[in-house]
Amino acid sequence: MIFCESETMELKSAVTDSIKKEIVAFANSAGGTLCIGVADDGTPVGLDDPDGAALTVSNMARDAIKPDVTMFLHYETIEEAGKRIVAIQVQRGSQRPYYIASKGLRPEGVFVRQGYSSVPASETAIRSMIKETDGERFEEMRSLEQELTFEAAKTEFDARGIAFETAHMKTLGLMTTDGIYTNLGLLLSDQCVHTVKAAVFSGVTQNEFMDRDEFGGSLLRQANEVYAFIDRHNRRAATFEGLLRIDRRDYPETAVREALLNMLVHREYAIRASSLVSIYEDRIEFTSVGGLVGGVTLDDVMLGLSVCRNAKLANVFYRLALIEAYGTGLAKIMNAYADSPKKPKIEATDNGFKIVLPNMNSAAQDQRGDETQEQIVLELIRKKGEAARRDVEEALSISQTASGRLLKDMIERGQIVRQGSGKGTRYRIKAK
Repeated sequence: MIFCESETMELKSAVTDSIKKEIVAFANSAGGTLCIGVADDGTPVGLDDPDGAALTVSNMARDAIKPDVTMFLHYETIEEAGKRIVAIQVQRGSQRPYYIASKGLRPEGVFVRQGYSSVPASETAIRSMIKETDGERFEEMRSLEQELTFEAAKTEFDARGIAFETAHMKTLGLMTTDGIYTNLGLLLSDQCVHTVKAAVFSGVTQNEFMDRDEFGGSLLRQANEVYAFIDRHNRRAATFEGLLRIDRRDYPETAVREALLNMLVHREYAIRASSLVSIYEDRIEFTSVGGLVGGVTLDDVMLGLSVCRNAKLANVFYRLALIEAYGTGLAKIMNAYADSPKKPKIEATDNGFKIVLPNMNSAAQDQRGDETQEQIVLELIRKKGEAARRDVEEALSISQTASGRLLKDMIERGQIVRQGSGKGTRYRIKAK
């Protein structure tokens, strides 16, 4: 037999730690033969204990390489020029990429065969192998990041009395049967790289920020924190029917909850970009990455057809009683506005999906008109003796610009007078 290093043959004079790299490279490429007991120049040097060498390599492959590559290794002891040599046939594996466990699913742990050498694979090549062997579903692919923790997720599961141990994580799809974390695991881990950016704007455009934040970590943590952010800005406004005061929030809590969960569960996580929550004076917009699932139209969605992009992620949210089955979220949003003259809007493009919730109190103000607003302001001033512009904004749930315009009109009509200046400005009812 002629020994010569090539793209499919690697020579080693003895068992060394670098053998792991060669096995990984062959399993990730087209396969090859690893000959132990042969010098680099092709000269057989032999092994004193070929069976022991084969056992050492076998244990090394079993303990130090992931996923399990042992089924793709075949050992044979051959004799050449009176020397005993171990020839290990490495087949191309079916669960590529294989990697050295201590290095992780990163270039320093993943190798491929290139010419006569085994070299680190690029991240692009790693993702390509994952996609080729794991399929198209992002959540089912193996995560490039394997150093994951689940404090936030465990808190949510514990709060509902649901077990969250390794066996359950495998059942839910957070990890494979051989203990490798999937992208679903990444999404629910404390190390999740996808975020939600939330902002509050003055008026109806993005010209001026009033508040903003970015939320990261486990999607379960993001759900709680983003909802809390929205809730802080979901104001209450009072209307009066005779002497009866009726308080109503700008946005129905059910609609906010369902729009937020829809954004988190159904977005396309294969695209690295933040989801957006934008709060304006007259509306709140939930914008997620990724359009509709192929073959589904917006009309289909409005009819109640539910085709889930992230089925395993949805299942986790379902088990935690955060969502219901059968895609009832959009129907709940619409029902929350059943008695409102303004309705939610759903928009979809090839790469985006947006739910727009109108401000119900803004809609109510449009119906009442300026006359009703003026009555509320006059009642407020009578009750307090005087009022600042901030009092008017809170009473009517309107912007600084809108309150200033209303007060100016009331002054011109002789209903109220302005006293003081700057922050000390107050408004009183004009004496007759």
